[in-house]
Amino acid sequence: MPGPLSGMKVIELAHIMAGPVAGLMLADMGADVIKVEKTEGGDDTRRFLPPDIHGESAAFMMMNRNKRGIALDLKTSAAREALLRMLTTADVVIENYRHDTMARLGLGYDTLKAINPGLIYCEISGFGRTGPYAERGGFDLIAQGMSGLMSVTGEAPGRPPVKVGPPVTDITAGILAAMGCAAAYARKLQTGEGQRVDTSLFEAGITQTYWQSAITFATGNPPGPMGSAHPLNAPYEAFHTADGWLTLGAANQVNWERMLKVIGAPELNNDPRFASNRQRLENRLALAAMLAPYFEARPTSYWLAELEAAGVPAGPVLSIAEMHRDPQTLARNMVVATEHPVAGRVETIGLPVKFHGTPGGVARPAPVFGQHTREVLAEYGFDDDEIRELCDMGAAIDGTKAMERK
Repeated sequence: MPGPLSGMKVIELAHIMAGPVAGLMLADMGADVIKVEKTEGGDDTRRFLPPDIHGESAAFMMMNRNKRGIALDLKTSAAREALLRMLTTADVVIENYRHDTMARLGLGYDTLKAINPGLIYCEISGFGRTGPYAERGGFDLIAQGMSGLMSVTGEAPGRPPVKVGPPVTDITAGILAAMGCAAAYARKLQTGEGQRVDTSLFEAGITQTYWQSAITFATGNPPGPMGSAHPLNAPYEAFHTADGWLTLGAANQVNWERMLKVIGAPELNNDPRFASNRQRLENRLALAAMLAPYFEARPTSYWLAELEAAGVPAGPVLSIAEMHRDPQTLARNMVVATEHPVAGRVETIGLPVKFHGTPGGVARPAPVFGQHTREVLAEYGFDDDEIRELCDMGAAIDGTKAMERK
């Protein structure tokens, strides 16, 4: 699919999560993303097994759709020279190695800027490339803890810390990096100049704390975990029903009064403890305890229908599988399928941004290891003899032969 970033050339020197998220976002929006994997087994997510589909890692295929894949041993001078040849005309390079790894490979920013002044050099790390933690490695769990996320996630104060289920700092860092690359690319189209783009898992976690940071800045008191409740609005949380769970967003006064009519408790509107959002927040636990018996008396489907009819925001708590089957998920093309050369039909998550003039989307499955090595090198001017020599010396791997055997 063409997408709004059609024409952007991206070299992805990244592995596992944050860097590949940035690459898939750009690829879904039309960029030509070439994923460079190490020759010793490729991206580590290829070994995140189980689950697999016909031997291909489900995790790898999720993170690397829409990309072309090549395998180079960057410890060899021949592979580095080949990569430098590719980088001379690239618009973006994405890397999420540890501090100074790229420089030690002869691929640092200053080196690449000298050969390609228009290159956008995107770095994703645990804590950023400056500051006292710049040399630390980083993982999502560590970033969630240090960014404050784990201090506000969980059932209640005094309980063990809980991380957000998905690797939210990895995913958010990748999205921030893609946003930064797109912004830098817009600038490049105006001036011809590239620049460094630097973000981190730590900062990605911090950006998730806008409400909690606002409260702390204003009061000096950092909030703690509140389960499913909201620190600024009430009632705004999950309630148990006769057969499951319901999320309720009766946060403003209009929806609060509508909700009381739905459940048949208009008298609560006269209770001074619940007269306004301020009072409802101050008495949130008492409010939840009073509302609970009403919701537990009926099944979720009943409340959803009644609340929707009254115009009160509400929703079910779905499993991941239920979310995949939800009609709105399908209507928004958030579950799509590709045809993988080894795994066959593979479902994946769709592009969450819809462009009505230049639609992006998922058109290509994740690459088999080394699948596009020959194709990509040929595009960059390597002839058959040069490609064969690189593969024979182990500087590159041509995955097409392995595909033929499968």
